[in-house]
Amino acid sequence: MDRDEVLAEFDRQMRREAVSDDLGARMERTERLVRQVGGTAHTWAGVLWSGLDDGTADEAIAAQTAWLAGPEGRGREFEWKLYSHDRPADLGDRLRRAGFVPDPTETLMIAEVAALPTEVRLPDGVRLEPVTDAAGVDLVAAVHERAFGASAARLRDRLLDQLAQTADGSLTMTVAMAGDEPVCAARMEITPGTDFAGLWGGGTVEEWRGRGIYRALVAHRAALAAARGIRYLQVDATDDSRPILQRLGFAALSTTTPYLIQG
Repeated sequence: MDRDEVLAEFDRQMRREAVSDDLGARMERTERLVRQVGGTAHTWAGVLWSGLDDGTADEAIAAQTAWLAGPEGRGREFEWKLYSHDRPADLGDRLRRAGFVPDPTETLMIAEVAALPTEVRLPDGVRLEPVTDAAGVDLVAAVHERAFGASAARLRDRLLDQLAQTADGSLTMTVAMAGDEPVCAARMEITPGTDFAGLWGGGTVEEWRGRGIYRALVAHRAALAAARGIRYLQVDATDDSRPILQRLGFAALSTTTPYLIQG
């Protein structure tokens, strides 16, 4: 895999030419910026790509904060998804000065689907169940709250919306169950017309970590991606999942930091 070439294609297909992940939202594009806005209060809103320099960065940031102060942005959470290869080099500092607050940095990791293991090996007593309804989304949300220690209310609402809108199978969610207990959950989002699918979630509750469940869910989703003809899988990896993904064959191509601000 040519890492520079794949990163360039990721930037083009998944950022500059990104499509909305919500039927009620819209993508707005200028020569220097791509952002998603609109939709409901829990629809993701933010900047996906920017092509800025020292002379244009502050003006672009000011335009986002002005939008947030307006009727459409007021009360909304807004994210500027910054990658380490974005320019100018001090864009993160400029965002902080404008009131954006960074969340923890994650590693952009990408692998060719054809090179990934697809054999699912689960510990005894654990099974995988597809998520197809609101009850399943509740299980995903419960895992998220236990695994990451954060509210899953917004995530639950967003997943319910996506589930209702994606009859084409571009969203697949899976929960690992130990008896009646959800112990790990993950999803895969396919972007039609691109070479990429994203792996999201993958949280395992603390008492079930270290037993190979996260790895099994990666293999499960790799098999689904292979069946759909997807060429690459992409993950925004935490420090915990990065070494597992590296052992599976994912390469670190950049880092990404969510810069958040409230309208």
